[in-house]
Amino acid sequence: MQSTATVLVYSDDAGIREQVRLAAGSRPAPDAPAVTYLECATLPAVLRTLAERRVDVCVLDGETAPAGGMGVCRQLKDEVYRCPPVLLLIGRPQDAWLATWSRADAAVTLPLDPVECASALAGLLRSRPAGNPVPKAAGAAPA
Repeated sequence: MQSTATVLVYSDDAGIREQVRLAAGSRPAPDAPAVTYLECATLPAVLRTLAERRVDVCVLDGETAPAGGMGVCRQLKDEVYRCPPVLLLIGRPQDAWLATWSRADAAVTLPLDPVECASALAGLLRSRPAGNPVPKAAGAAPA
């Protein structure tokens, strides 16, 4: 497992992005890699970041407007070559079926429980295959 992982956090709310950083911390579990965070507030920023940088896990806020994290997740799973695992932040437990529809790899409810958030993120970091190249943006041909 690599020593540092990159986690993209997408939300139009700076407070939510901060909650994710504080809840998961710099190492979400003892056996998980250290984490650096990239924050994005818009869908174009997410797509640009995924095209230009290696991202190990995406954390998407389902309540973001105008492009909500659930729709963004489904778009990424359809359009991004070797899409990283996605942790979806949902507003209520009843929205879990929407997380399934979006093809999220895991979901946690807001407000964030730090233990639940760190555990979910660590699980996705452990599942990420090592050595994947930088993913290609939407519409790009596979490498």
